Amino acid sequence: MKLLPLASALALALLVSACGKSEAPAPAADATPAAEAPTAAPAETAPASDAATAATDAAASGDDVGKKVFGATCALCHASGLAGAPKPGDKADWGPRIAQGKDTLYKHALEGYNGNAGAMPARGGNASLSDEDVKAAVDYMVAQSQ
Repeated sequence: MKLLPLASALALALLVSACGKSEAPAPAADATPAAEAPTAAPAETAPASDAATAATDAAASGDDVGKKVFGATCALCHASGLAGAPKPGDKADWGPRIAQGKDTLYKHALEGYNGNAGAMPARGGNASLSDEDVKAAVDYMVAQSQ
C-alpha cells in the first residue's frame, strides 16, 4: 500500500520537473508591440490624461509579456491542470488563491510551493525567467480568472 503514494509522488515530481522545459520567451524589449488604437486628444487635454494613456499602454504591454510567458512556460501545467495547477479562467480554483493577494501568488510562483492541492515549481521550472516575467504571467492568469 505504501508503494502507491511513493509512485504517485515520483510521477508528480517527474511531471513537475518537465514544467518550463520550453524555450524562454524573448525579452520584453524584443516583443512585438500590441496594435495601438489611435487616440485623438483635444489640445486642451490635461497632462494627466497622457499619464493615464501611458499606464494603459504599459498594462497592455505587460499583458503581452504575461501571455507569451504563459504560452512558453506556464501552459504546460496550467492549461491542463497538471499537478493541481489551476487553469486560467477557472474562477472556483483561482478564487481562493486570488483572495490571498498578489504578493502571495508572486511568492509562490517565484519561489515554488507545495500545498494540499498541488505543487508549483519555482519560476514554473524555467530558471531563466526574470521576476518581472513571472509576475506578468501571474497577472495574465489572474486577469483571465476574475
